[in-house]
Amino acid sequence: MERATEIALAEELLDLKAEGTHYCDEAATTSPVGHYLSEERFAEEKAKLFMVQPHAVAHISELPEPGSFLRHELFGQPVLITRDKQGQVRAFLNVCRHRGAQLVAEESGCQHKFSCPYHAWTYSSAGKLLAAPHFKEGFPGAEKQDFGLTSLPCKEAFGFVWVVPTVGLDRPLEGYLDEMAEELAAIDIGSLDIAAEDTLVIDANWKILIEGGIESYHFKIAHRDTIGPYFEDNLSSYQCLGKHMRSVLPRASMGETFPELPQDEWRLRDHANIIYTMFPTSQMLVQQDHLIWIRSTPLSAGKTELRLATMVPRTGPYGEGKAQSYWERNHAITMTTLKEDFDIGEGIQRGLGSGANSELNFGRFEGALEAFNQTVNEAVEG
Repeated sequence: MERATEIALAEELLDLKAEGTHYCDEAATTSPVGHYLSEERFAEEKAKLFMVQPHAVAHISELPEPGSFLRHELFGQPVLITRDKQGQVRAFLNVCRHRGAQLVAEESGCQHKFSCPYHAWTYSSAGKLLAAPHFKEGFPGAEKQDFGLTSLPCKEAFGFVWVVPTVGLDRPLEGYLDEMAEELAAIDIGSLDIAAEDTLVIDANWKILIEGGIESYHFKIAHRDTIGPYFEDNLSSYQCLGKHMRSVLPRASMGETFPELPQDEWRLRDHANIIYTMFPTSQMLVQQDHLIWIRSTPLSAGKTELRLATMVPRTGPYGEGKAQSYWERNHAITMTTLKEDFDIGEGIQRGLGSGANSELNFGRFEGALEAFNQTVNEAVEG
């Protein structure tokens, strides 16, 4: 982020701490329980949100060279992601154009040709049909160029591969990250590697899991035995960046350290968790020397798959001299903390249908939750 923005954010939080108050919106708000419980609502979110928005499906380090490929299931769509001979990243439906068989079964690998296991129609990493047994005899008048793999909108940007899981929707990729482009560029995600990761399936609505990461009201209570003692009590700020959001959750060390330092030595990520919510399904938790990428794949109204990857610098002052065991310990700490949130999220989901609440209540210091849900509602209902 711009240096002036970084200093302004820190000053704002230090002032709130000095005044003994919180970062508050104008009014408390509510969110209908049905938005988390209803399968009909989930179907609308899938159709009007997940299927038409870009999703960060892979880090570029997972496609390190021409010929690299990955297989994904993205909201029911079978997806094949390749890096072709020219180094361009592409995404296709993982479906043979002959009789619809799954083309690639392996999760990942490196090859420039893919042969269908059914009738050996063979495609290049750029999606072109290269060969098909007895093609001229069986399909008179047909041209191989008309039977290439079906492309999906795909773009490599800011260290991730972004895919829209619906054929023909190129426009959502245009300008999608413009409002946070400068800050993402400064983090230099493409220079990082994945040091450790876990995949979990959580029995909770995807929005509950995102909401749990963008407020600090719960820190001293839910995380009392882990990270709670290291953070301020219910002190955080947020800013909407188009559809996306930046949240800053300061540690207690900020109030202890920054007043003793000249402002040109302030570095926000050394003394705060900075969370970027890249709408709709990815979050990045930026910490002092690494970041955690959290990718959500909503499966139903009450079930969400999460990929949690600790991403670390290859070189530089925050990467050199640190063994793999160091990053694995950090990843384990992250997982322990986040599982505390996930356990609570599952409890919330279990209670949604009880009738105890018709709405969930967001306090004035939980304004980030309302802002996030407004963006969801605009996409679904607008």
